[in-house]
Amino acid sequence: MNSVVVVGGGLAGVRAVEALRGKGYQGELTLVAEERHRPYDRPPLSKAVLAGERDDTTVDADWNALDVRLLLGERATALRPDPGPGSGGTVATTAGDLRFDGLVIATGAAPVTLPGDGAQRVVRTIDDARVLRERLAPGVRLVIVGAGWIGAEVATTAAAKGCAVTVVEAAGAPLANAVGPEIGRLTVPWYAEAGVELRTGVKVAAVEPGGLALADGDRIPADEVVVGVGVRPALDWLEGSGLLVERGVVTDASFRVTDGDGALRPDIVAVGDCAAWWSRRYGRRLLVEHWDTALNAPDVAAATLLGEEAEYDAVPYFWSEQFGRMVQYAGHHPAADRMVRRGDPADKGWGVCWLAGDRLEAVLTVRRPRDLVQARRLIAAGARVDPEAVADPDVPLRDAVRTTAGS
Repeated sequence: MNSVVVVGGGLAGVRAVEALRGKGYQGELTLVAEERHRPYDRPPLSKAVLAGERDDTTVDADWNALDVRLLLGERATALRPDPGPGSGGTVATTAGDLRFDGLVIATGAAPVTLPGDGAQRVVRTIDDARVLRERLAPGVRLVIVGAGWIGAEVATTAAAKGCAVTVVEAAGAPLANAVGPEIGRLTVPWYAEAGVELRTGVKVAAVEPGGLALADGDRIPADEVVVGVGVRPALDWLEGSGLLVERGVVTDASFRVTDGDGALRPDIVAVGDCAAWWSRRYGRRLLVEHWDTALNAPDVAAATLLGEEAEYDAVPYFWSEQFGRMVQYAGHHPAADRMVRRGDPADKGWGVCWLAGDRLEAVLTVRRPRDLVQARRLIAAGARVDPEAVADPDVPLRDAVRTTAGS
């Protein structure tokens, strides 16, 4: 392999570059990044950057040592794989065609926006965060569409800056899609404590100049509108490439993509927010749009590209800082058949564990970092636990493990 192209300038892209060099790849290496900035971390954008505590989140990488050609401010426009697995191909870009023996697809995801001709802001890039930061001032009427992770984080910062914040959510509770309405409802008091108006069960028809038009004919006036209703993988440039795309780029557990004939391509891998990878742990395809996956999965993708045997089977992990609380989640709970409350939500710290039978599948913690660390290890080990012990917040989760099945 003499020429590798990495398409995508986010965390997954730069970690793929580092992993390739770290594993001994010495050929040509090109990184195509649509943004003009060098790769940076996104989690601080809706937190420290928006709050004005940081202005730069650039990833600390030694570009000279990596010996990589950086094409910043350029984007991929098409992919033309050569016929046959392992035969390479061409990436068409705004900087010209790039031939490759190996390709890493790491183009991430783009925010979903709403209909209407009114101004709507998202928080996806460093420029998004910097522009919105300048708009947040005491008395500004800010309406946020979506009470998910991003919506709550933006509401936290905006309320602290003195904005008059309203959050509208189509579901019946915050975080309903992420962790379910029962748990989402436990976060409702946080909004009132912060002076944020929360309106659930509200569907938006359009963003108009001066506010939102709602589906029921009502209207919410606003000086600024922020939309946080999710993202979609940025894959338009793959149209006509022959690669299998279902929500994300379909890959196996080693991040090898699948072509139109159903064959795996060992010379093309996809990783990060745009990859729908097969999880042996959960027996399903996962599309995990979180920092932890973008940080760690590229090591496996790079190994695969270099012909090594490697699979990614990590426990998904995510965190959020909202309304003065650290909220952490690990695992994948849809397969669970039981939810166990751990502690009282009225207390400072509490959590929820999801079980499939007596196997721990997922955990959500609020201000209980030790629970999160221990639960993450237990989930990775496929541990079976005593539900009664799990429900006792005074029992460390590591001590809730059954010594033998059913005991």
